[in-house]
Amino acid sequence: MTSPAPFTRFTSDLNGRTVVITGASSGIGLATATALAAANAHVVIAVRDTRKGSLVAAEIRGNVEVRRLDLTDLHSIRSFADDWTGPIDVLVNNAGISTPTLERTQDGFELQFGTNHLGPFALTNLLLPHISGRVVTLASQAERMGRLNLDDLNWDRTTYTEPRAYATSKLANMLFSAELQRRLTAAGSEIISIAAHPGFVKTNIYDQSAGFATRMMVRFLAQTPADGALPVLYAATANIAGGSFTGPERFMHMRGGAELIGRSKFAKNAAVARRLWNASEQMTGVTFPL
Repeated sequence: MTSPAPFTRFTSDLNGRTVVITGASSGIGLATATALAAANAHVVIAVRDTRKGSLVAAEIRGNVEVRRLDLTDLHSIRSFADDWTGPIDVLVNNAGISTPTLERTQDGFELQFGTNHLGPFALTNLLLPHISGRVVTLASQAERMGRLNLDDLNWDRTTYTEPRAYATSKLANMLFSAELQRRLTAAGSEIISIAAHPGFVKTNIYDQSAGFATRMMVRFLAQTPADGALPVLYAATANIAGGSFTGPERFMHMRGGAELIGRSKFAKNAAVARRLWNASEQMTGVTFPL
């Protein structure tokens, strides 16, 4: 099958569509929300700090709503889903963190794995009965460095390092997105699941622990959040197949535009994806609803 032409700018008209974006008060999420609102979508910014979200929403032209959602807290995730009424055309699982030390979510999960994977896993499955179009999950080519220990997903025995924990959470995002597509297809659903890699982007994820060399790389090599949002917008709106992975076109898929890109052999492992899904259901108490 011929790949779609590279996606270099966003021109869709999304009048009447509802898009939920997690963590959209800054960075790539904010850039994505701004573009989708400008395309006439009803954009729901799902954020932990609603005051900050409201200040950001006031600066976005278009139909923007703010709702509270804390992905480190399963109670908050359930409350968000329970309060939701009406259809969702696109869910963008954008929120993500990276932290230099081993920390825990309110439910006791390792913070990066809990926020970057288990939170979106629970949210997606709880909202799935409302979703009519697609689920976009922000992943990363960092998944190639991830090594998933299915016997210690909570980092109780594994030695913690920030890069390893982050890469592993991004690998989990890839496995989740692919397994979600397999389950949707098996259920006869027309919903599609797509993963998106924004590339190397200047965001506050580097603020806490980046060393001098990384700060210099960010300063001189990273692209803007608006450019980083292009693969996300491509995943959210383009006519591409479920199970796809989008990312930038140039600089080893780290900068510029958007196109379909490849993934690691680990991210293609369907057996591991099923095991991760089953473990995630047990950890969150949330199951596939279709």
